[in-house]
Amino acid sequence: MTVSLTFKETMAGHFALGATDPTAGEKLGKESGFNLTMHAEVSLVDLDKFLADPLHLGGLSGTIDFPPMGTNMVAHSGVFNLFKPADDPNLTYMIYELGFQHGGQDYYLAGHKDVRDDPGFDLWSDTTTLYTTLHQGKDKTGPVIGAGILTLGVMQLLDLLSTVKTPGADGIQGKVAAIAKFGSFFAGKLWDSYVVSKFGKFLYDKLSDDSFDYDVLVIGSGFGGAVTACRLAEKGMKVCILERGRRWEVKDYPRDPKDAWWWSNENPAEHNGWIDIRSYPNMAVAQCSGVGGGSLIYANIFVEAKPFSFESGWPKEITYEALQPYYEKTGQMLNVQAVPDNQLPPKTKLMKEAAEQIGEGHRFLKMPLAVSFDPDFSYNREDAFEDKHSKPFINAFGQQQGTCVHCGNCDIGCQVKARNTLDLNYIPLAEQHGAVVKPLHLVSRITPLHNGVGYRVDFDRIDVEGKALIAGHLNAKKVIVAAGTMGSNELLLRCRDEYGSLPNLSPMLGVGWSSNGDFLTPAVYKRCDIDPTRGPTITCSIDYLDGSFEGQRFWVQDGGIPNLLKDAIGGLGQDHSFGHFFTSLNSLVKNDTPLSSVMPWFGQAVDASNGVFKLTRSWMPPFRHEVKLEWDIEKSKAAVQALIDMHIKLSEATGGEPMVPPTWTVLKNLVTPHPLGGCHMGESSADGVVDHKGEVFGYPGLYVADGSIIPKAVGLNPSRTIAALAERIAELIEP
Repeated sequence: MTVSLTFKETMAGHFALGATDPTAGEKLGKESGFNLTMHAEVSLVDLDKFLADPLHLGGLSGTIDFPPMGTNMVAHSGVFNLFKPADDPNLTYMIYELGFQHGGQDYYLAGHKDVRDDPGFDLWSDTTTLYTTLHQGKDKTGPVIGAGILTLGVMQLLDLLSTVKTPGADGIQGKVAAIAKFGSFFAGKLWDSYVVSKFGKFLYDKLSDDSFDYDVLVIGSGFGGAVTACRLAEKGMKVCILERGRRWEVKDYPRDPKDAWWWSNENPAEHNGWIDIRSYPNMAVAQCSGVGGGSLIYANIFVEAKPFSFESGWPKEITYEALQPYYEKTGQMLNVQAVPDNQLPPKTKLMKEAAEQIGEGHRFLKMPLAVSFDPDFSYNREDAFEDKHSKPFINAFGQQQGTCVHCGNCDIGCQVKARNTLDLNYIPLAEQHGAVVKPLHLVSRITPLHNGVGYRVDFDRIDVEGKALIAGHLNAKKVIVAAGTMGSNELLLRCRDEYGSLPNLSPMLGVGWSSNGDFLTPAVYKRCDIDPTRGPTITCSIDYLDGSFEGQRFWVQDGGIPNLLKDAIGGLGQDHSFGHFFTSLNSLVKNDTPLSSVMPWFGQAVDASNGVFKLTRSWMPPFRHEVKLEWDIEKSKAAVQALIDMHIKLSEATGGEPMVPPTWTVLKNLVTPHPLGGCHMGESSADGVVDHKGEVFGYPGLYVADGSIIPKAVGLNPSRTIAALAERIAELIEP
């Protein structure tokens, strides 16, 4: 069906006869007190054809008021034209021309706007200023007899938005999509960054009904989103998961440097791959993008937080004891188990030896892993690590899996499906209870419905083949934000500070961010094979969370790296601007050191949790809103250094040569896959963003359920705590 678009626009300004230049005419008109008002209606009979046509000609009709000549003078002809000059793709010309008669004489009013896609200090004038000349005759070839500048005021813009009509559009969603399509064309990102941000709620209130598409919309499918979606679907609620990433199949896992490795927040239509790395001053954050969220890329560690983590900073309802039943549930769902003693990787044995060598053998622990093992697996088999040794089985949720062959590919997608990732348990169980999963849906805005019940969620659907973003929205009675710590903070900050759709969010939003003290120290062993490419990525720990070493809380873990990345690391580091993320990895193969000789000592520490996320306007063109992280390492330096000192001690005790990356020794830069905080729980909006139930203060029915609600660093892998909190949040939500 052909979709048309019409809107009415009233512009007025100082205008003078006898002037030939709009600026001079505005000045003369102001001095003489004369204004000209143009009441115009733009008509685009076929929107798609209009956008595809290089000339972009539309119809224009209306009336003109100019006291020296008359009022309500009806235009007998009109032209609306919109085009981009070839030499400046960021500039759009908008042409308004109306022919009319007065006193038996033909006149032609010709105006143009210059709209630049450069949000900045001239933004309002860009979008609302019409430079106008009045010609004697039937077109603008006639002599200029008057000039001036017409403008569109705020109230007039509100009126314009309320007059938009889209004949032929399929319902409300089709109408919004048509408007967005036109707006994005004539103003590019200017449309989203200004018109929608300033007047979007008004526009949506005018256009939308309040009917619900779902009972619950869940934004994200990681440890918070998958868990809440599953449990709420089990309660009989109509649930939809909006996930920005793909639904990854084994055949699609990235392996070659040219594969879909990267997610780009700036250009998701082009780059919507496996890993999303955000760089900030002195900090980089690694995340995964896909159905299953962080479970796709994490190192399988599924461990409870220690009791000390809950002694302060949490609402009184959240205690270690209170979370025990939920910890139990999550462990059962992910079928956690430790590596069997008959198949301990060499790096695990080295960890145990290191703890014993320094007299701390009692601190060594095998970790609970969300991995399925074959008790008969053996390193002594021929081609032991080949996929053919994986034993296939159907799990409790009807999903095909296999047992671990210690291939070391945990972080880049397990091709035998031995890892019990969320797409193999919570998510299929949610779908079995009617939940709908929509991959490649990038949420941009949450807006309360104007009747006060429920929310509208706007998103861009990523068309991978067409490399395009397609606007859409859904309504739900309840919304759960579970986009990961970075995604949830950014989404809510934009809703509060850019779009104004959630203006009453707590002033604590973005405050109390933590890197969870992650650090990796490679060590080279010249006389033994460690082979970090074999076995699950992490298998064990040496626990110093009691604060007995240098007065800091941390624990040490073995690390791992997929063998296939050895040749790709250098290229990946060169082709992408994530230099300090790859510094540690590059050091593993420095000077052609065999990977088999490297031990990647890893771990987490309880840092100061004093990071602050803010949404700011760039001080350089194009002046867009940007998320900034203020991170002061000084208060966390002692905790991270204690972890590093222990890495050095354990390395030297076992004959290794530690290589602390210069990103720390020189720059004090960090990389974390475990960001926490920024939307943390509290007793009120004065000290938190959400309450103990995960519900956002001031916005009933809006929840946050991911790592962002954890008030401070836990000093160990946080996935199980996030999942346990999500279990509790879902339990407390009533249908």
